[in-house]
Amino acid sequence: MAAAKNLSSAEAKAAAKMHRRSRSGCFTCRLRRKKCEEGKPSCKACKHLGLHCDYKRPMWWSSGESRRQQKEHIKQAIKRTQLSKKSVQTQQPQQPPHSTAPPSLCHSMPTSAEYYPESIPQTRAPSVGSPFSSGYDFAQVSPDEYFAMPPPPQPMIGHPQYPMFSPYEIDIKTERQIFVNDIPTRRDSTISTFSTYQPPPTANGIPAHPADSWVQEEYHDSLQESFAEEPVDFNFFEFPHGSMSPNHEAVINVEECDKYLLNHFFDKVLKLIFPILDANQHGSARTDVILPALESNNAYLHCCLSIAATHMRATQGLSGEQIDNDIVRHRYAAISELCEALGQDTNHGGILEATLGMIFFQCSVGRPDDALPDIPWHQHFQAATNLVQKLELPEMVMNLPASGNTHPPFNMTLTSWVDILGSTMLNRSPTFADTYRTLNMNNGSAGLAELMGCDDKIMFLISEVACLDVQKSDGLNELMLCKYVEILANEIGATEAPPGSVQSCFSASGAIRPKQLAVNITAVFRIAARVYLCALVPGYEPRQPSTCHLISQFSELMSYIPAGPDGFDRSLVWPLLIAGVNSVAASPFRAMFEERCQRLGDAANFGSFGRIRELLTDVWHINDTAALRGEVQGVHWRDVMKQKDWDFLLI
Repeated sequence: MAAAKNLSSAEAKAAAKMHRRSRSGCFTCRLRRKKCEEGKPSCKACKHLGLHCDYKRPMWWSSGESRRQQKEHIKQAIKRTQLSKKSVQTQQPQQPPHSTAPPSLCHSMPTSAEYYPESIPQTRAPSVGSPFSSGYDFAQVSPDEYFAMPPPPQPMIGHPQYPMFSPYEIDIKTERQIFVNDIPTRRDSTISTFSTYQPPPTANGIPAHPADSWVQEEYHDSLQESFAEEPVDFNFFEFPHGSMSPNHEAVINVEECDKYLLNHFFDKVLKLIFPILDANQHGSARTDVILPALESNNAYLHCCLSIAATHMRATQGLSGEQIDNDIVRHRYAAISELCEALGQDTNHGGILEATLGMIFFQCSVGRPDDALPDIPWHQHFQAATNLVQKLELPEMVMNLPASGNTHPPFNMTLTSWVDILGSTMLNRSPTFADTYRTLNMNNGSAGLAELMGCDDKIMFLISEVACLDVQKSDGLNELMLCKYVEILANEIGATEAPPGSVQSCFSASGAIRPKQLAVNITAVFRIAARVYLCALVPGYEPRQPSTCHLISQFSELMSYIPAGPDGFDRSLVWPLLIAGVNSVAASPFRAMFEERCQRLGDAANFGSFGRIRELLTDVWHINDTAALRGEVQGVHWRDVMKQKDWDFLLI
């Protein structure tokens, strides 16, 4: 006590300051040697500088060199913050260092349509009798009045690409059987970890590994901070398996020779599936849809392994018996699992999710000239619709308000997306057209905007146009046809957003604003729906001024959709197809489309996007040649698909 009394006032203040210093501050403040106020999920200093706030030991803390690099990054952030106070214009912040995935790591009996009935379900009754309000004169309105859209945007190339996934780790359980003279003697199983985080190298060049599993916790802690500009509902859907907890460690059983396929699926394919869902509910496609199914559903697992092999074949130039065998082997295994489950008439939810995976995942992979045996998507969809009806999912969606539940079943939402747009491929009425009509009349929702980006009302109206398309093919009276076109045009017009609603979907920090992205995507689909409807009018031709104006507006709207490998072009395959086949040689659509293909790179050559790229090329060649000869009527895109013997789902 005496020694304490003899301390000078300055020494006492210094001692008190040292005593109050926190040892639980964030690692960024520790690196800066600054006092941290320990706010959660991000301290005030990190928020002010736009830095990621780490309370768990980050990778860059593992070596002196990585700390030095992080310190330089922090210095740059401080400089930007100081400059932004002096500048009127908003400065683009540097994107924080992000991890790159480690390289992937062996590489499938022919299938037959006998696994599914040959007959295709009969189409439902047409929806053209729905009690839409009339009074809108579609033919008399001028293009400038009715189709007015926002001016072309400024290029968004300065924005950093949206990070589709946070780092994550998955345990992969592989098994190996030893045989002696064809007699099994021992079965070994090992568990290895797949990680999308590439640790920074240490001074000796050996990658450093964290002492604690911070990746998933950091990801979940940062969710609320990522989209501060827009509140996000992270529990919008009723997922079949429920939501995984942040600390859940997924363990997936695969054979040793298939481990490389699973690694490739996580590393390359996963980010191609449900990009809009991930923009709306960050990481939800992985944690809520795919990982739980991979753990518990063998048919789903084989489907994903086949998809991974197909993607490797398309993107890495692989060819030969091994990769082809892997593709077909897993297709056969998935079908066998489904047939066994169907025979037992149990686990309808698991069968449905695997069947939808076999339909939808194929849209993200494969090249147009793939010729390996496969069952057509609409035969898979016949089985899916039977399961949907057994599970009474349409009734669940229609009764959401009455039941007090706000979470639409995820599998019904995905079914609706395939049903509505797939019906336009086959020129058939959507199977659940009555459900969509009821939802539309009651202002109900099936969750389509949250899953795929387009507002439910536009999708329901596309369903109505598809039904009208079928009625026209069946010989509907032209006077009645024009009347229905007028009614549906009025309904589409009623969904128009106020002027200025379409704008950049990037926030000031460069992050995606998911609700604004949905507004922009809906605007693109709305014009595609108009074009699809106009094409049903007797005497229609793409060269008429109103159609050319629509296609021009469509091209301008595409400037508001992020492009490139991490963009959302592959989520707009159907509207790009409808607008593209109705564009003339001088249309700005073609230059826009080619520019976006170039920005996509090789990704523009596979999946549904690659297929419509080839389809549009063929349609343009035929129709442009016919136009030069003075012929008014060109070839229909469905006829070109038949000529090419294509049976693809182009969505």
